[in-house]
Amino acid sequence: MNRVAARAEEVPLPEWSDALNNFALKVLAEIGRDNWDLSVLLCGDQTILSLNAQYRDKPESTDVLSFELGAYDTGKDGSTRYLPGDIVISLDTLKENARYFETPEDEELRRLLIHGILHLDGMDHKTNDDSEPMITLQEHILEKLKTERILP
Repeated sequence: MNRVAARAEEVPLPEWSDALNNFALKVLAEIGRDNWDLSVLLCGDQTILSLNAQYRDKPESTDVLSFELGAYDTGKDGSTRYLPGDIVISLDTLKENARYFETPEDEELRRLLIHGILHLDGMDHKTNDDSEPMITLQEHILEKLKTERILP
């Protein structure tokens, strides 16, 4: 069984955070992962800018960051959980991207969440071109789960 925990920094935790957790669980099931404890941080541009500058030496805002941990934790009951890492999503940049790409904010949020999960699953890409295997898979999952919603 997977677990997802969303929290917020610089912005209030949105009322739809449970829907975000549920969508992330569906993505994890879609890629066949189990016993993951996934962390998602929702924030504003100042927080993600600071993280991007500190950890990637890029003093600019971005839409999503993934910080891979890749550790295992054995509980008192002997069960083993996988701790893939953290996904950070800027709600400010998400809104800007949705306007720029003329796509609904909910779709952009789902895309960013899928993107972050795929990074934590070990995938990467050199460009954002649709021919990149990670981007192709991201869009396939987005299409497969297109009836799901996070935002009200």
